[in-house]
Amino acid sequence: MALATQPATNFLNKKNPLLNNFSTKQPKISTRSLVIRNSATVAPPSTIKVAKECKVKSVKARQIIDSRGNPTVEVDLITDDQLYRSAVPSGASTGIYEALELRDGDKSVYGGKGVLSAVQNINHILGPKLLGVDVRDQANVDAIMLDIDGTPNKANLGANAILGVSLSVCRAGAGAKGVPLYKHIQEISGTKELVMPVPAFNVINGGSHAGNNLAMQEFMILPVGATNFAEALRMGSEVYHTLKKIIEKKYGQDACNVGDEGGFAPNVQDNREGLVLLIDAIERAGYTGKIKIGMDVAASEFLKDGKYDLNFKNQPNDGAHVLSAQSLGDLYREFIKEFPIVSIEDPFDQDDWNSWASLQSSVDIQLVGDDLLVTNPKRIAEAIQKKACNGLLLKASIKSIIFSFSYSFYRSTVTESIRAALDSKAAGWGVMVSHRSGETEDNFIADLSVGLASGQIKTGAPCRSERLAKYNQHIRIVVASCSFCALKRNLEMCVMLVKLSDPFKDILWRRNRIVFGAMKSQSYKFSEPGKSSEIFYLTSQHGCQLETIS
Repeated sequence: MALATQPATNFLNKKNPLLNNFSTKQPKISTRSLVIRNSATVAPPSTIKVAKECKVKSVKARQIIDSRGNPTVEVDLITDDQLYRSAVPSGASTGIYEALELRDGDKSVYGGKGVLSAVQNINHILGPKLLGVDVRDQANVDAIMLDIDGTPNKANLGANAILGVSLSVCRAGAGAKGVPLYKHIQEISGTKELVMPVPAFNVINGGSHAGNNLAMQEFMILPVGATNFAEALRMGSEVYHTLKKIIEKKYGQDACNVGDEGGFAPNVQDNREGLVLLIDAIERAGYTGKIKIGMDVAASEFLKDGKYDLNFKNQPNDGAHVLSAQSLGDLYREFIKEFPIVSIEDPFDQDDWNSWASLQSSVDIQLVGDDLLVTNPKRIAEAIQKKACNGLLLKASIKSIIFSFSYSFYRSTVTESIRAALDSKAAGWGVMVSHRSGETEDNFIADLSVGLASGQIKTGAPCRSERLAKYNQHIRIVVASCSFCALKRNLEMCVMLVKLSDPFKDILWRRNRIVFGAMKSQSYKFSEPGKSSEIFYLTSQHGCQLETIS
């Protein structure tokens, strides 16, 4: 308790001069905050007026521990009648263009990863400035914080400090209206329908998330053939347990250790072998054709001297696994032909624009930009102009991206995240809401994915409490909303929509139906090799018709 509330004035004032004069200095109105004020109150003014006025009485932060054992920020915001709590996650692989996650840097305490400076920025700068501010106006609160910080990458206060407060404000806004969080997010974003997302379960971990030799970071399964979220969760769990048996039999019991996100971390080096393991598990679980594969390569982690070292965890090495960008692109194309891959995230380095564009033009799957875009509007605009990707990774985290790449919501404010998702959809991109490797029990992103109708979410394997906190929240949303669903069926989820390869033809679209990822207003009829033609478009018979929570 003492650590969370102690001013630590001398130490912090040296690191952040804002603490010396925060009470008297008026923040300059930044261009970025004006954009937020003007565009991110996307909700009609009526949605603010219907709720009773609800002002901030207190904002207090503390240092807690995330799922990887590292410190992170937790924020308690108190209004007249309620306490609203939020916690901020953190990632292992980060882009060089991300907003700044403020760490203390004292190597003698938590190896330099403490966040007491961010905590004190909340307790002594943001908190006092926000007293009396109305939580119903999310855009205004976020703009105030951006003005106080005054930097384009949140370097003064820390993105982890600003996000923690922003999340709690959003929860308080929902409380003021007396509506669920996902409904509040729907209203302030102007989203027309509420959609249950297709989960992308990360069942094999590599890269920076595991201590094995796999270079590529995440191997995911997407149950696109499920008729509702509960069934999708069941399919993911059954494949996960089947995979465990396969790995144990093939590599031994110690190969069933898990990585940061709950996926298994078998000590294999060949990335193709990871994909073969997934196919084997899907087939043995009885879900062939109903479950597709996604990957998060995080290629920036193993770029060295302009080439990609797939054996980067073993240094020095003989260079036998070092590939040029062209060779790595060819490897992806081989994977796509050989396996039912529908989504690849960060296939190349964040500055390797030509390779991104080359792959995007030659394959018909979803390419998601995370490190590539990092919620940076300029980089998003550049990606659109260069046709580098077609998907946004949206994380409630310290990044902030704006188009259909895997958007890192955790690097921005709630308002910036909403703006990014809306801009992504307007550009025809898909949006995948995402967790981070260093997670907490906070389940905000579950409501975010439903309220924004993102259609996709990835939040780890179907195990570990910090991952299941999000998946289980989706189940609660379904159960709570069943009494007033627009259709008589249970709330249904969206089906995978990506422009897949040549066999996926005969576009059949219904405007009142939803698609996984919302990349384009289309769905596909296709034939898989050796199988009869199958309709994969959206019909109530397949349990994929749009269902709205009122």
